[in-house]
Amino acid sequence: MRPELIRAAELIRRGDVEAALPLLQTTVFSFSMKVCGHREDAEDTAQDVLLKSIRHLRNIEEPRALAVWLYKVTRNRCWMSKRRSKFAPKQTLSLDELMPDSEELQSITTGLENTPETQALSRQEAKRVHEAVLRIPPQYRLILVLHDMEELDTAEVAQITGLREGTVRVRLHRARLFVRRELTKPSTPKSGKRRKNQKPIECKRLFAGLSEYIDKRVDDLACERIEKHLAGCPPCVAFVNDLSRAVERCRSLDVPCNSRTTASLQRLLVQELARLTESQPA
Repeated sequence: MRPELIRAAELIRRGDVEAALPLLQTTVFSFSMKVCGHREDAEDTAQDVLLKSIRHLRNIEEPRALAVWLYKVTRNRCWMSKRRSKFAPKQTLSLDELMPDSEELQSITTGLENTPETQALSRQEAKRVHEAVLRIPPQYRLILVLHDMEELDTAEVAQITGLREGTVRVRLHRARLFVRRELTKPSTPKSGKRRKNQKPIECKRLFAGLSEYIDKRVDDLACERIEKHLAGCPPCVAFVNDLSRAVERCRSLDVPCNSRTTASLQRLLVQELARLTESQPA
């Protein structure tokens, strides 16, 4: 869960709703930008959601309850927007289509490190990651944004979306594979038809469960089996590292709101909070 939400819940519990508003504003705007992709829609969503939410905030003190409620409201408002992402295709992601073929595996630079990169994204790289996320079909994109970018766990994402946890994990993995593919596409597309994946069945099984392995959700026996396979399959090691880097890039993406818009909305929210406070009976 985002630190901003945890801090906001603490401030609300102490009765300082005004101090919590900037934290909630940052969360709502960032989430809207990642899901919808249009700055004007994200700004409108933040204003609409927070103005309507102020009267209810004092009743939500626990961080998880605050997160689930806030993301549900924001998601609904964002999807009501007239505009839709110009990048996102209307499709169901097939696991087979997201699998790398032998040629692609050979092209992945493995390097010497086995851990994802952690440095901050440059502005150009952040734009590239954001555009890759917006290309994910909406039903998968929402899961990736909530889990990897808003830092919610699987159970919280399931509660927000109304999906079973198993379905959340399946969609998360396919969204991650999609982003990895988008981020590794060459600047000049290859000519010719892509060859079908001819990887051994054991490699295919590994690819299908990589998100569980990356997130440390496999038991000791399964982990041992996966690591034994990786020890003898350098191309799979390269792919695991590549997918891990893609996930880390998503987690590192920050979409800040315009400072002038932020200040304007904060003034509006403080005025609305003061109005509601004055209207309450003594």
